[in-house]
Amino acid sequence: MLSKKPVGYWNPKTELMPREQLRQWQLKKLQTVLSWAYDRSPFWQRKLKSAGVHPSDIRQFEDIQYLPFLTKNEILEDQQEHPLYGDIQSAPLSIAMIYHQTSGTSGKAPVRTLDSPRDWNWCSSSWASGLYAFGVRSTDVAYLAFGYGSFIGFWGAHYGLQKIGVCTVAGGAQSSESRIRQMIDVQATAVVATPSYVIRLAQVAEEMGVNLARDTKVEMILAAGEPGANIPGTKAMIEKAWGAHLGDFAGMTESGGIAVFECNEKPGAGHIQEDHFLEEVIDPATGKWVDYGQKGERVTTSFGRIMLPLIRYRTGDLVERMPASRCTCGRTWDLYREGILGRTDDMKLIRGTNVFPSAIEGVVRRFEAIREFQIVLWKKNYIDEVTVKLEPLPETPPDVQNKLSADIGRELSEAHEGLRFNIEIVGPGTLPTFELKSKRLVDLR
Repeated sequence: MLSKKPVGYWNPKTELMPREQLRQWQLKKLQTVLSWAYDRSPFWQRKLKSAGVHPSDIRQFEDIQYLPFLTKNEILEDQQEHPLYGDIQSAPLSIAMIYHQTSGTSGKAPVRTLDSPRDWNWCSSSWASGLYAFGVRSTDVAYLAFGYGSFIGFWGAHYGLQKIGVCTVAGGAQSSESRIRQMIDVQATAVVATPSYVIRLAQVAEEMGVNLARDTKVEMILAAGEPGANIPGTKAMIEKAWGAHLGDFAGMTESGGIAVFECNEKPGAGHIQEDHFLEEVIDPATGKWVDYGQKGERVTTSFGRIMLPLIRYRTGDLVERMPASRCTCGRTWDLYREGILGRTDDMKLIRGTNVFPSAIEGVVRRFEAIREFQIVLWKKNYIDEVTVKLEPLPETPPDVQNKLSADIGRELSEAHEGLRFNIEIVGPGTLPTFELKSKRLVDLR
């Protein structure tokens, strides 16, 4: 039985602030960000004028809805037209301290971001707040199993941990075996990695004859970068393998910092960091706000990044907002049920049924004998088909593999309105493993 981590507040004034007071505080911050962007960013001045909105028009919280949305494509086009950073940038390059970029897809240029010392202090403070809420303290030793590069990844976590006073150990460019030996050697109590890589490390440790729950001092896994840590089946599997608490944290390169974190109460949801971000949930089709308990697209406004003002940014993240009262930690900040549920653009329509990779993972991860899986979309006679490839643990007997195939196929069908899933068992080592963001969906249509 895992011992419960302590309740703690990095900034009690804001974390316990009454909701109405918090809303007014957020409105004031938004007004400041808007004025800054309008006065200093040619991009934002054009965009707001085109929408017929002036910063002075935003007088009450509901007025937020008059502001136009910002998309990733707009930032990319702006940076291509005004290289390297676009005229969305609202401060001179001379004050920049750190550079990051998104990974980039399909040959497109990445989104490039710069942070001033003030920006980066804000970004790392958001991480410190969330990490402290989960139970991280200055007495911990944190191992960051991350290949440090220009992708923002866990850079914010690194500096956030150091703000708390944690001893940080950078895993750097090493093999999984070397990282496991090093985290044992330094007596790490916390490990920072993506959910996929945490699973991979557990598999490698087993191959090495290392029992992570017994042979390490790890008490906390701090996971970010992709959905997974918020999926009940995945969370249970990781916590059992490591004998440690698994916490889910969510952020993005464009906004900096983390906007969603899991507290020590582990309520099956992530708190929205409402002193750093203003978060909305909209119907992706209409752009209108949706109520508590309804799924929608997450829209974020960043309060602390002066070099790249991010206002009403459509993240593409699928979320379901819950009131703060659903958690017993005492924070007044609202939550997202199970953190980030997936991506709105990850949803696939298969023969009239909505299919999300995270929902498939939620079923597959309940079966401990499955080492890895992959989702393949294809067509047969012009009809969409979905195949889930399953790679069982090498020692799994054939009769158990057959039962796994039948049971997982049935449960996937039941969870997707009777949709038929093709199940394929593959041999050991067939499917890829991942250190950063996983790519388990292959669309061949």
